[in-house]
Amino acid sequence: MPRSESGQWTLSAIAFVIFAAVVGTVASRYTARLVDRLEGNYGYNPNPEATERFLKQLNEPRFAQAGEECVEQMKPVDTFLYRYADEASRAVYGKPFAAWNQGSAGTCVSFGWGVGSYISQAVDWKTGRLPHPPKLVATEPIYGGSRTAGRLPPVAFAGWSDGSYGAAAARWVSGLKNGQGGILYRERQTDEVDLSEYSIELSRQWGAYGVPKDLGAKANTHRAMKVALVSTWDELAAAITSGYCVPICSNVGFAATSVRDADGFLPRGGSWGHCMCVVGIKFAAGSVGSTEPMKNPRDGVLILNSWGTKWVSGGKHPADQPDGSFWCSRADIEAILRQGDSFAIGGVDGFRYRDLEHREWLMPQVTTQRNPVRISHALAL
Repeated sequence: MPRSESGQWTLSAIAFVIFAAVVGTVASRYTARLVDRLEGNYGYNPNPEATERFLKQLNEPRFAQAGEECVEQMKPVDTFLYRYADEASRAVYGKPFAAWNQGSAGTCVSFGWGVGSYISQAVDWKTGRLPHPPKLVATEPIYGGSRTAGRLPPVAFAGWSDGSYGAAAARWVSGLKNGQGGILYRERQTDEVDLSEYSIELSRQWGAYGVPKDLGAKANTHRAMKVALVSTWDELAAAITSGYCVPICSNVGFAATSVRDADGFLPRGGSWGHCMCVVGIKFAAGSVGSTEPMKNPRDGVLILNSWGTKWVSGGKHPADQPDGSFWCSRADIEAILRQGDSFAIGGVDGFRYRDLEHREWLMPQVTTQRNPVRISHALAL
């Protein structure tokens, strides 16, 4: 007996409801898995009292003081510091630079400070302040040092829970008065310790008990000459346009389940107890007349995350924007800076102003994998 039109409609409606429910369940499970995965990739534990104590130890605690020359002479020119890392990576390893991946451990503070230190040294190399391109910076010593000797007050045993804070990493990377602290590279350090590959296990071991004394002293031979708190847009713009990376720590989150817009921006969303690194800046005014203008001109900074290259997708600006990075609006980065735990990493000359040459930066010429990106000038640590 043939079905009636109403019966056909009823069956179709039921089928649609079932289909929608299945799709919704799959989508919700995917989102839940993504959120669960990202939850293990944070690791910022704010410590305002210890941060304030550290600032009191610095002669020039704020970038407006330490980088006064940079602030006074800042030019609003789009700046892309990741290109220095790319050229250094091609020179040392014969392959392009790519976003790092902390994996399922709360080691983000060491990754923000590790990649910021690496890019800063790549800048120093390209401006003639270092004789050789840097190797990748190891994160395990920064993590272990920031959780133990770099804390205020220091501790001999920090326990096995994950996490650290920005000022402790700043204190470790810039060196302690007892000759400990600084930077080690991704290479074999001793017969027993090989930092060539990232190790979550070693990060947690050193995060609990600290960095071995001999390696802490070795790290002290490669330390940031200056660090300074960045708390305003003007300070951040001055730091980045002069070539100084800024690891940022806060609980400001972004829409990780979204995609970047046509200009590479992500909207704010949720709460991330997280550390990342600012490696670029662009200005709305600079987009006017550009050979590659933004579709929606606005001020923003480029944030390099430590979740690898595939956690986010969407538009890029410029075309060589690194996978795994995103642009952040001025309002959102100002919210991050107001939390008071984001520091600029100085170069071998501290925070001297550098008038960078950017004329070719919007149109990099990448040929083969082993040839560097063509840029007309560079920076320093």
